[in-house]
Amino acid sequence: MQTTTQWQTDAIGPEANLKIGEGRIPEVSGTMIRVRTEAVSLNFRDRLVLESGMGLPLQFPFVPASDMAGVVEAVGLGVTRFKPGDRVISTFSPDWIDGRGPGTARNPSYKTRGGFYAGALSEYTVLSEEWFALAPDTLDAAEASTLPCAGLTAWFALIECGKLKAGDRVLVQGTGGVALFGLQIAKAHGAEVFITSGSTEKLERTLALGADHLINRRERDWVEQLYELTDDYGADHVLEIVGGPHLGQALKAVAVNGRISVIGVFEGFEVSGPAAPLLLKAPVVQGISVGYRRALEDLVRAVDQTGLKPVIDRRYAFEELPQALDHLYRGPFGKVVIEF
Repeated sequence: MQTTTQWQTDAIGPEANLKIGEGRIPEVSGTMIRVRTEAVSLNFRDRLVLESGMGLPLQFPFVPASDMAGVVEAVGLGVTRFKPGDRVISTFSPDWIDGRGPGTARNPSYKTRGGFYAGALSEYTVLSEEWFALAPDTLDAAEASTLPCAGLTAWFALIECGKLKAGDRVLVQGTGGVALFGLQIAKAHGAEVFITSGSTEKLERTLALGADHLINRRERDWVEQLYELTDDYGADHVLEIVGGPHLGQALKAVAVNGRISVIGVFEGFEVSGPAAPLLLKAPVVQGISVGYRRALEDLVRAVDQTGLKPVIDRRYAFEELPQALDHLYRGPFGKVVIEF
C-alpha cells in the first residue's frame, strides 16, 4: 500500500485537532484512478462537519473537504473515462450521476465527499473513475476546484431546476461562493440580478461581475428595496442562502409563480415562513442539495464556452489550512482555496 500526505482529525468539535498526517491509498486497479491533488476549495459545510459532524458516520482519522481539482497519474485496466494527464475535478455526491437522487423517503442519501466518504485534503487519492469529471480547459486548478459544490449548487438551482431564461429577475443573497456563482451564471444567461449584502464594499465589488442592482440590507428592509426596484413585481428566482426563519423573507420577495431555491443553513436547519405568500403566490420552493454529475459536466462546458471565472478571495498553501478556515469563518468574497 502506498501512502499520501493529508490533513486529518481524530475528533469532531469546535477545537478539532487538525494535523498533517499520513494515509494509505490502495493500488490502482479495475476502474480506479490515482489523482494527484492540485487544489481544494473550502465550503461553509466543511466548517459544519468539523464542528458538529452533522450526524454523519465519520471514519477517523477523518480527512475534511469535498471539492478538489487534480491530475490523473495512473488508471486501472477497466478505466474508460480518463487517461493519465487528464485534469479532473471531484463530484460532491459520487453515487448521483443523473436523474432521481439516491435514498428513500425514510432515509434520503447524504453520501458525499468530506462527510460520509473521506475528503479531498490529501495529496493523492485512488477512487473510482465515476467520482470525477473533466476540469474546464479555461480554468486553473484553484478555479476549477470551486465548481463541484458552490458552482454546481448555483447552476443546479438556476439552470438545471430553475430553467432560467433571459430577462428573468434573480435575487442573490450575500457575496459568498454560491452567491457569486449565482450572479455570474444568471448574467451569462441574460438575467437581471439583484444582490443583497450588509457590506457596501462587497456590494460595490459585485458591479464588476455584472450585478444590476445593489441592496444593502443594513440600511433598511431589503424586501422593500426589491419591491421599489421592480415596481412590486419581486424576483422570479430567489437563491435562499440564509436559512432558518429567513425563508419568510424569501417568500415575501419572490414573484407570483416564482421560484425559491433553499440552499443555505446559516441561520439554522429549521426553516419557517408565513403561509399567506406561499399560498397566494404559489411559488416553487425547492431544496437544493448541490446536484448530480451530469449537471456538473454541463457547467464545465458552459464555463469553457462563456469564459466565466470563479471568484477566489484568497489562495492558501497546503500547510495554511487553519488560516484558511479562519478566513472562511469571517465570510469571504467568493471562495477560499488551498493549493498543493
